[in-house]
Amino acid sequence: MEEAGVRAAAGQMTLRVVVIGQGYVGLPLAMRAVEVGHHVIGFEVDERKVKRLAAAESYVEDISDAELASASASGRYTPTSSEGDLAGFDVAVITVPTPLTDGVPDLSHIETSAAVLAPHLREGATVVLESTTYPGTTEELLAPILEQGSGLVAGDGFHLGYSPERIDPGNPTWGLVNTPKVVSGIDGPSLAAVQSFYDSVVDRTVAVSTPKEAELAKLLENTFRHVNIALVNELAMFASDLGIDVWEAIDAAATKPFGFMRFTPGPGVGGHCLPIDPSYLSWRVRRRLGHSFRFVELANDVNDHMPDYVVRRLMVALNRRGMALNGARILLLGLAYKRNTSDARESPAHVVVERLLGFGADLRVADPHVLDGRLDSRATRVEATAEEVAAADAVVLLIDHERYDYEAVASARYVLDTRRRLAPADNVEYL
Repeated sequence: MEEAGVRAAAGQMTLRVVVIGQGYVGLPLAMRAVEVGHHVIGFEVDERKVKRLAAAESYVEDISDAELASASASGRYTPTSSEGDLAGFDVAVITVPTPLTDGVPDLSHIETSAAVLAPHLREGATVVLESTTYPGTTEELLAPILEQGSGLVAGDGFHLGYSPERIDPGNPTWGLVNTPKVVSGIDGPSLAAVQSFYDSVVDRTVAVSTPKEAELAKLLENTFRHVNIALVNELAMFASDLGIDVWEAIDAAATKPFGFMRFTPGPGVGGHCLPIDPSYLSWRVRRRLGHSFRFVELANDVNDHMPDYVVRRLMVALNRRGMALNGARILLLGLAYKRNTSDARESPAHVVVERLLGFGADLRVADPHVLDGRLDSRATRVEATAEEVAAADAVVLLIDHERYDYEAVASARYVLDTRRRLAPADNVEYL
């Protein structure tokens, strides 16, 4: 069988690469593959996104319009929603969402991607799954669909592997290229082909023995964060009741040069990784072994209820000032799940909005990055101007975007600062 990936890594030829999904994971990968000389088909089912990509209009903040324009000008990037454009690929990478539906892993996007790729799968080609999922997905779900649709056998007819995405939107230090890339294959030749491709686009690859280890590694990374964030979130609630400054305690603990890693409280967790990925592992353990993954389930319980805690803290603060939440003018800062990005996937802000509106608050919401996200029609979208801050009975800082005027925010009548962005003051409380 012809080793397409090995040939490309050896510099003998460029590859025809298909990237299924042009979102936060797929678009940076596509741009990097173009940059190193591969010919890339960016497959995206949302035709509105395809049109924007073709016009060099980026909707992913880690990729600029200029980068898109450069990729298009090279002649090596083709955004498309046409399945016919997938023909003749050497490497295909699947980077589609894997949400939870009613608490159960939803792998329908992976299944659809595999069905679309299979008719175009040639002998010697390589397919890599990057979407986060439970251990066993690559071999037990993806392989049979590809085999049935292509008439080829995984391993003997085509290469197959898994390489978990490690994209951290908005991270100025660690990106696709300099973050080590875990790679795997269902057999030795598959691993060689997968690793050869990624060696051409990232600084360092880390090989593991089978896709199951690679799939578990991704879930381990996110479960570790999820559990530790839940720990400090619960500590924050208890510390507040005990009259202890949990932030000062965290700062003190973080001076220890070994045996401690700093995590901080927040209004809940968002994005795909923390609210969803650990539940994939918990589901798999319960489904296959009949056991509960208690750490994950406890972390879910704590983190899922942080938005309710934020609202309770605000309600108590207003009561101390002789006000009810019903009818109070509240300015909420932040719809994204993390600072300086427009990524509002699974953001706890949506739950906070729902709760505040349910209690009758006169709610204004400001986020300079999230401009087209869903927002209840009862809330008013505003800019975080000094006038809006002055008019608010209370300001709730959920995400500390750099573009906010913090001097103005600090002048508000009352601020519940869930990120400890503001300096201590009589009118400022931390989570």
